[in-house]
Amino acid sequence: QVQLVESGGGLVQAGGSLRLSCAASGSIFSINGMGWYRQAPGKQRELVAVIISGGSTNHRDSVKGRFTISRDNAKNTVYLQMNSLKPEDTAVYYCNARILTIQKREYDYWGQGTQVTVSS
Repeated sequence: QVQLVESGGGLVQAGGSLRLSCAASGSIFSINGMGWYRQAPGKQRELVAVIISGGSTNHRDSVKGRFTISRDNAKNTVYLQMNSLKPEDTAVYYCNARILTIQKREYDYWGQGTQVTVSS
């Protein structure tokens, strides 16, 4: 099977930085898109940033210039560098990956979520 394990969340003051990591492991043949989503209390889950296998990225407007998604293909790991954090960035952050398994079936996988709390 496939697992996504996240790390790097925590409590930070406004203006601070955090770096999230998400490592994929298991029966992986290839990984297509990888991304980060977040869900604040009482709100729907929203896409924060995505990176495809070719390296192209897309970030939601509210994080452009502050967050950067990157990927280490050799480690099957995606990162989210978050700078200039704001209280409105407070949420549970989830890693997502579209993975082709060694059985040649494609699925979307999710990490367990990591809490990011930004104090004012």
